[in-house]
Amino acid sequence: MVFGIGVVFFAAAVLIANINIAESFIFAMGMIVAFVPEGLLPTVTLSLAMGVQRMAKRNALIKRLSSVETLGCTTVICTDKTGTLTRNEMTVNNIWMVDQQFRVTGTGYAPDGHILKDEQPNTQDTNRALREILVAAALCNNAHLVPPDDVSSQWTVLGDPTEAALQVAAQKGGLDLAAEARQYPRLRELPFESRRKRMSTIHQINDPTSEAAKIAFVKGAPKEVLGLCTQVLRDGQEQVLNENLCTQIIAANDEYAGSGLRVLAVARRWLSNDKIPNNISAYTSEIIEKDLTFLGLIAISDPPRAEVAAAVEKCHNSGIRIIMITGDYGLTAESIARQIGIIKSERPRILTDTDLEKIDQEALKAALREEVIFARVAPERKLQVVKALQEMGHVVAVTGDGVNDSPALKKADIGVAMGIAGTDVAKEAADIILTDDNFASIVNAVEEGRAVYNNIRKFAVYVFNSNMAEAVPFILYLFSRGGIPLPLTIMQVLSIDLGTDMVPAIGLGAEHPEFGIMNKPPRSQKEHLFTRNLIMRAFFWYGLIESIAGISAYFYLNWLNGWPAVRLADGGTVYRMATTMTLAAIVVSQIGAVFGCRTERTSIFKIGFFSNKIVLLGIAVELALLCLLTYTPFLHNLFNTAPLGLREWLFLAIWAPIIFLADELRKKFLRKKEQLGA
Repeated sequence: MVFGIGVVFFAAAVLIANINIAESFIFAMGMIVAFVPEGLLPTVTLSLAMGVQRMAKRNALIKRLSSVETLGCTTVICTDKTGTLTRNEMTVNNIWMVDQQFRVTGTGYAPDGHILKDEQPNTQDTNRALREILVAAALCNNAHLVPPDDVSSQWTVLGDPTEAALQVAAQKGGLDLAAEARQYPRLRELPFESRRKRMSTIHQINDPTSEAAKIAFVKGAPKEVLGLCTQVLRDGQEQVLNENLCTQIIAANDEYAGSGLRVLAVARRWLSNDKIPNNISAYTSEIIEKDLTFLGLIAISDPPRAEVAAAVEKCHNSGIRIIMITGDYGLTAESIARQIGIIKSERPRILTDTDLEKIDQEALKAALREEVIFARVAPERKLQVVKALQEMGHVVAVTGDGVNDSPALKKADIGVAMGIAGTDVAKEAADIILTDDNFASIVNAVEEGRAVYNNIRKFAVYVFNSNMAEAVPFILYLFSRGGIPLPLTIMQVLSIDLGTDMVPAIGLGAEHPEFGIMNKPPRSQKEHLFTRNLIMRAFFWYGLIESIAGISAYFYLNWLNGWPAVRLADGGTVYRMATTMTLAAIVVSQIGAVFGCRTERTSIFKIGFFSNKIVLLGIAVELALLCLLTYTPFLHNLFNTAPLGLREWLFLAIWAPIIFLADELRKKFLRKKEQLGA
């Protein structure tokens, strides 16, 4: 575009102004230099880099600079539940068996509390059935509790927090975990799989009175575990599991899940040597996980993070949709989603792994247009959801922490990995790593992404302000056919673009998110940086005022030296002083403009004149550079400048407040217009 402008004005200089080819070429080069934003590349890069720094302070590590800008376009966030929306601080609240229920007191991972039945403490000595479920849950387990020490004053966890909560409950019930591990040494583990939704461990029984040689403990999703059970422990005896009992168990599970609790089923199976292979390595889930005895349900609380509800509301206000994708039970997911405001309808659609296997891509897209929760789904299903959303035109951010999440993280427009719970594979595939695994940090990153893009636009407005003021002197020179000596030289144009404008422009890249930035819908990725509004503000508002300032300063200096009675100076000290006045007027006007460019609608009086230290530094730098160009003798010949006096500086000083106050009036008018429109 700029090259085209240069060609047009070169032809106009030769054909209209009858200027010789050499001077016309210089003039065309001046126009090109005036309109090219030379500082755009370093300023955009620095703006993105500063955005990365701010995001890091808000617990989001950015791996690619381009991700910062993409964040501002995000329309959908697909998020996990546990640890992202919730605290991932598990506490067993209730233990349910078909013939009795217990309440567990205490919070956190310290084994301080009791297991109560009818408000009376129960121990392993007073309730054998309770002991059995606690032993099974504590031994089908890979977590380790670490007591307080010099490093940490609280109990901490090594391993899965859910499993740690089960061990804490066992200790509250009076179990000695080390003694139980000696009584039932582990022989083999069948680890948890998202497909099976359960975990099993096989143990040797070091009890000569036991008829069985080994025992298997199983824990997992209630419906999946219950489907493998044929007996139930009731009144201390194993009984046949009938349909009525199954209905009772499912109802209890749904009641707990509807309260937002995570529910695990626990079962066991006595293993005789004549019923299983002697080779331990041959134990498989098909051999072990059948004919189980149902022991009971364990309900675990994992409350939402305190700050998530506000972050969710901020997303709704900004037009960003949140979709929960979790391996948890549907009612649990729905309860948490309702608590934090993700869903508002009375009956949201809940899709499971089985449902996703049955529907095609078009049906999935139709479901995604409604309020939907994906529950009991494998991590691999995230990729299917992300693809469907992208085909619908959404810009998708997706969270993940496991190896199986990596395809979705890679496919998403923004992949967000968990820094604490995430695997190395997930972190490698992601664009952003959350150091606190907190959903609110994603929203903060989106806010910063929007701020960065807005700051780049502010920079563009600021730079093109001066570009217009730089071009007008050349246009006057052209259409006056040289009657008005060139008010600004090419070297002076470069001194503005690569000198005085640079640091204030960088300061605009450091602006914090503007008030109300998250109350607007996401911008389209197809939207151009240089919108009609931006061009109008840059060229026909700021640029026009600065052009008037520069040209009036040029003629004012000539007026002080006898114009119009005397011809406009085209050489010597007066001409140099005149071009210096044009240069200085543009620089001083840019001081007023940089304050105006700091916000789009908000008054500068609200955010404070001194809230952006880099802008203040930039103003000091551009004034220092202007003084160097004006008063340093060896620079006079290079930049065609000359010293200015007090009268000249007093004239120049009025332009900064003029452009600033004019812009404040413009913003006030726009705010009133928006209020009337609302």
